[in-house]
Amino acid sequence: MKKMLVIMVLAYFSVILTPPRVDAGWLVYRKPEFKGKVIDAASREPIKEAVVVVMYYSAPILTGPGGGSPYIIHVKESLTDENGMFLIPSYTTIIQPNSLEDRAEFIIYKPGYGSFPEFAVKPNPPIYLEEFFTREIEERGEIRVDSIAGTKVFPVIYGIVELLKLETKEERFKRAVPSFSIGSITEDNAPLLYQSINEELKSLGSKPIGRVKE
Repeated sequence: MKKMLVIMVLAYFSVILTPPRVDAGWLVYRKPEFKGKVIDAASREPIKEAVVVVMYYSAPILTGPGGGSPYIIHVKESLTDENGMFLIPSYTTIIQPNSLEDRAEFIIYKPGYGSFPEFAVKPNPPIYLEEFFTREIEERGEIRVDSIAGTKVFPVIYGIVELLKLETKEERFKRAVPSFSIGSITEDNAPLLYQSINEELKSLGSKPIGRVKE
């Protein structure tokens, strides 16, 4: 019995420690569809053509002494419709043996408004929790957030994101453009986001981000 256990353990680690090949994944990564509604925080009117970006993260199982950080494996984006609504279809893929499914994070951007999540009025503070975008829109409930400091409970209206319109050029410089890793979110996987940001930067007299087009 002990011999069999040792063989099973060695077989497991031989698989885990084998460097993954691009075409040799075996774990399924699956995220549900995400939906929501983006509105003006003051007028309560829907915001049309806001860019919604979802970043899908994976994380390494085994890492070196310095540890490993989650990394983006895929990016999806969409625009809100005339009613401020958006829907990102479900996403399923295969990830490598030394990987785990991790969180999804969100960016919502509209020129002239404070970007989500940094400068959105609501939700606050569960700004990236997937649950917020998987329930029925406008359903009232609570989200529990566990941390080292303890568990906190936040009342929410699921799916509703309130963006604050920015009145001055100074505000737009400070609060409009979302922060993200340009190496992971590129013009190739998020063209709508780059186009929208560069329109705002051009109107502010600032240099564009990404590749400079002749």
